[in-house]
Amino acid sequence: MRDTPQASAPETPAAPAQRRGVGRYAFALIPLIVFGGIAATAGKMLYDQDVHGKNAAEIPSALLNTKAPSLDLPPLEGSNLPALNDAAVKGKLTLVNVFASWCIPCREEHPVLKELAKDSRLNIVAINYKDKNDNALGFLGELGNPYKAIGVDPKGQAAIDWGVYGIPESYLVAPDGTILYKRVGPFDDISLREGLYPAMEKALGKPAS
Repeated sequence: MRDTPQASAPETPAAPAQRRGVGRYAFALIPLIVFGGIAATAGKMLYDQDVHGKNAAEIPSALLNTKAPSLDLPPLEGSNLPALNDAAVKGKLTLVNVFASWCIPCREEHPVLKELAKDSRLNIVAINYKDKNDNALGFLGELGNPYKAIGVDPKGQAAIDWGVYGIPESYLVAPDGTILYKRVGPFDDISLREGLYPAMEKALGKPAS
């Protein structure tokens, strides 16, 4: 006599419901996992800055200690300032500042640039980044002009060539065209004292005023 195959017991309705519940629970955990990863990364950055004295704004650049990209930008119309080209920086210790009228940190930084412009040994020029001509003129008319030359970069191509992360951003360029120092974000007392001034001193061979 042949054995009759036993039919498997039908799955109870509770089983798929349980699986769906586990799936929903796992899906709900995804945002928490992502948030935890972001928080851990931010915490690591703050730890590096606060504990080890690192400044997150002093972002390394592949262009440091290399020749600066060539400059050939048209002038800011109505400013009565020359265009920004290689001749405007050649043979001078130059600070190339990237700014825009719509940039709030640029507004905060501007008084610092005006003070730096009082040092006759430092040539300050600007790349006006993705700005409108009238707005840039209004910005300078309201806050003053620390620049010896301004070149407009309406499409941001020059900023790409210079490796700009975000504005304001500044590059100290030696008289021979070598990039000595880069600052991402507005200058403050710490970045001046620990970054720009030592770089100027090294380039000039004496303390920067």
